[in-house]
Amino acid sequence: MPNTADIKWFKDQFGPAITQAVATTPFDLDMLVALACQETGYIWATLRRKGMAVPDILALCVGDTLDRTSTFPRDRAHLESRPGGTAMFAKARAALLAMSAHIPGYGGAAANPNKFCKGFGIFQYDLQFFNVQTAPYFMGGYADFANSLSRCITELTAAMQRAKIPAGTRLTDMQRAAIAIAYNSGSYKQGLGLKQGYRASDGTYYGENYYKYLQLAHSVAAGDGVPVAPTPGKAVLPPSTGVDIATPYVVKTTNGGVLNLRSSPEQKDRPSNILRGLPAGHPVSVLSPRQEKNGFLRIETNLLGAHLTGWAAAKFLSPAATETVAKELAVQLVPDTPALPAAYLPLAAGTIIARAKPANAGSLNEAGQPGRSGATPAELCQSIKAIVDWLDPEKPAHKRYWPRNGLTFCNIYAHDFCHLAGAYLPRVWWNAAAIAKLSAGIAIEPLYGATVDELRANDLFRWLRDFGPQFGWRQMGTLTKLQLAANSGGIGLIVARRKEEGKSGHIVIVVPEADDRRAKRNLAGEVTLPLQSQAGAKNFRYSTGTSPWWTGAQFAEFSYWIHA
Repeated sequence: MPNTADIKWFKDQFGPAITQAVATTPFDLDMLVALACQETGYIWATLRRKGMAVPDILALCVGDTLDRTSTFPRDRAHLESRPGGTAMFAKARAALLAMSAHIPGYGGAAANPNKFCKGFGIFQYDLQFFNVQTAPYFMGGYADFANSLSRCITELTAAMQRAKIPAGTRLTDMQRAAIAIAYNSGSYKQGLGLKQGYRASDGTYYGENYYKYLQLAHSVAAGDGVPVAPTPGKAVLPPSTGVDIATPYVVKTTNGGVLNLRSSPEQKDRPSNILRGLPAGHPVSVLSPRQEKNGFLRIETNLLGAHLTGWAAAKFLSPAATETVAKELAVQLVPDTPALPAAYLPLAAGTIIARAKPANAGSLNEAGQPGRSGATPAELCQSIKAIVDWLDPEKPAHKRYWPRNGLTFCNIYAHDFCHLAGAYLPRVWWNAAAIAKLSAGIAIEPLYGATVDELRANDLFRWLRDFGPQFGWRQMGTLTKLQLAANSGGIGLIVARRKEEGKSGHIVIVVPEADDRRAKRNLAGEVTLPLQSQAGAKNFRYSTGTSPWWTGAQFAEFSYWIHA
């Protein structure tokens, strides 16, 4: 299967042609790269590693010898019954024999004299479309990259319509995947998410594999330099969506208040209408053409990595310089280096922090603890499942997570999970005096009650906002993006801060979906309730719950976070 080095080769070879061809379409280079990886990557990646010339590689990008029951051509006789079909069979059979000499998985098909290829070109145009007009393509034209690319763009345009995505839409990765699924299967069912299209022998669907390749394509740049391979134990996540600086503004609130970004232009503060709070001075862009309703403007922005669109009260927005807004929004997309060291409570020699013991401020250090490992999404997700099952907050013997004396331990479960998964989420953190000393270059030790304090869910909300990006965390704008990032093996969080200080906030882990554990989606395919794992008033390994708890009236604000 293609890796980052293969994708770099593909971009170097074909990137300029693709970029030029898609310039007036909603598609982009990474979308086409991922499609080529999914369709024929197992062929061209193998051949290019053997040092084969590009024209020869393109000529061998054929495949699909599966029998059919309904679509043309069902078999050899069905193909040969059409005008030109006999010559087409000979070509499709010869292509199979030539390709199978290099790709061992096709040896069985090549041994059957009636088997032949039904997919042609690096983007795989299907033989069901064979007729007098298309015959030149199938008889050899597919080996010309320009021909294959042109066919692909035409088919993607039709697939976009079948996926019910309006023309001119600035595509999200989920929409790119929906189009790819429709390209593969002919349709896209919105409620099924990525689990659509051809299902491979390992149980993964076309949509899931395409999305994986799309994230990998995002991580690889063309040109000079060696591509960075995925880091073992870390997920490849999509980059933050950039903001189109149409009409630049900044938030102008007073008395330290935040400006509520709303899903609809109405004054009433319904929890379900509040998308996020934007702090004073935060840069935004008013969407073009300008949309104004009930005193609200339609805007987009980026908040610590989260791409957000919604409605904001016009009276709390002030025009700003384009250069200033563009610079400030771009800065938020660049990961920082930690300004402060991670804090862990030191333990006396021989101290074991275990699941079976009541909660405390230490981090787990039991023998045989699982971790997050692997370089592929499937491997990462499997290791995340092992972590959840090992922590098992449902198990009564794991007293560390069970509520007692009016206390709940969502913060401790979230810390333990992240600790095992290799993402820093503090159990204790430096107090204000310690931060001042550390910032001045004075080395200090983490001492409970003196230099570090325990963090509860409300504190974690603030820590993620203030320090999280320095430790690899970034916000996500939607639940769909959050769940998809978790499905890629990333570590997802939802955290909410209580309005009333002293009352418990809440934090949960968003975990990867499986065939028997799915997030809830609406008819548009967007996630409404992600798959979660938590300790709290109720402990569970996996659940979506019945409502979006973070929008409850008891919470002042909430956010979604992801870590590679």
